[in-house]
Amino acid sequence: MDAIEKAIRNAMEKGNAEDRAFRERVYRSAFAALDRALQANPGVTVEVAIKRRKSIQEKITEIESEFLPAVPDGGPQVDSPAAGSSATAAPAIEIGQKTPSPAVAVDGPGQPASDAARSRVLPVVPDIMPDATLPGAPAIDMSTPAATGVASEVAPDRDERRIRGRRLPLTAIFLTVTLLAAIGIGVFFAIQTGVFKTAAQLDTAPPEAPPTVEGDDFTPADGANAPAKPGAADQSRDWINVFSPTDPTHVAAPSDAKAEVMKDDGGPFLRIQSGPSGSAVAFDVGQGVLEKLAGKHAVFDIIARAEDGKDTQISVDCNFGELGDCGRKRYAVGQQRNEYLFDVQFPDKHPGSAGTIAVNSDFDKQGKAVNIYEIRVSIEP
Repeated sequence: MDAIEKAIRNAMEKGNAEDRAFRERVYRSAFAALDRALQANPGVTVEVAIKRRKSIQEKITEIESEFLPAVPDGGPQVDSPAAGSSATAAPAIEIGQKTPSPAVAVDGPGQPASDAARSRVLPVVPDIMPDATLPGAPAIDMSTPAATGVASEVAPDRDERRIRGRRLPLTAIFLTVTLLAAIGIGVFFAIQTGVFKTAAQLDTAPPEAPPTVEGDDFTPADGANAPAKPGAADQSRDWINVFSPTDPTHVAAPSDAKAEVMKDDGGPFLRIQSGPSGSAVAFDVGQGVLEKLAGKHAVFDIIARAEDGKDTQISVDCNFGELGDCGRKRYAVGQQRNEYLFDVQFPDKHPGSAGTIAVNSDFDKQGKAVNIYEIRVSIEP
């Protein structure tokens, strides 16, 4: 049993595992714990983060199938875990972090949670779960490298290395010792017969002076040897620009919402503020961009931060016309400029028209604003 499955099953043992609503809260807690663990490792790339979420999705599907009855001849009914289950207190995940992840996403409204007696339900697990902490639930510790997979691919476990060392066959040890002895005898024989001395005497050319550098010493530019910043590895990706504050003409704000181009130390940005009705500000996604994404797996990146002193939660919805949508995403946005990612698998269709990405600057409708520096997309290989 791997670390992910063990953590989820241990949490289920602390409650009623037969209650589907309880199981869903455990699954959501597992996603939130993974998200915080990945944030604690800033060197993790987008590809690795997506791979870890897919791994948990597959493990949850496998566990969930054990609790549900068989499918009748009428065919299976597929349901997805409810995004807003209203049962008892939601499970909480503690992984040793004092602060929640700055970027926590949630899928849109889900299906009602139910266990029909004559159906077999296989969960469709969302990519990013809604809450960084869910109070009142069994704790799941996924901060270890084995649970997140962040460091497990770098080096094998120390105990496993010791076990493999003890299992080294005696035949291999004997062959190694014999080979080293033969090499030693050969070197000794070569020294005694003067082979190395003769070889040295063949080089009669005058010794060459060591190479030197004339002129001023080379000094690398500032920051040339500095460690890479979080997300810097993704700069090599082939990004397609969707929105830039230098061209705000492709932004639509309803009557009770605001959108204003401003500038700070990080450069120009568009400050958006949703109205009291919770209306969102829409960013155009050109038809030409959608044509490039048709039939591809794409990753969208929203670069943003909250207004000074006012952390907020934003929600993101997409309308790509014939190519579908991205579901509803929800992120906690803090004071630091950060990247908020989500991926979409587009069908192989002609889009027919442009699309939109709608951003609500304050999910709680308290009038908070958010600064949008850029929206971009890249195609996964």
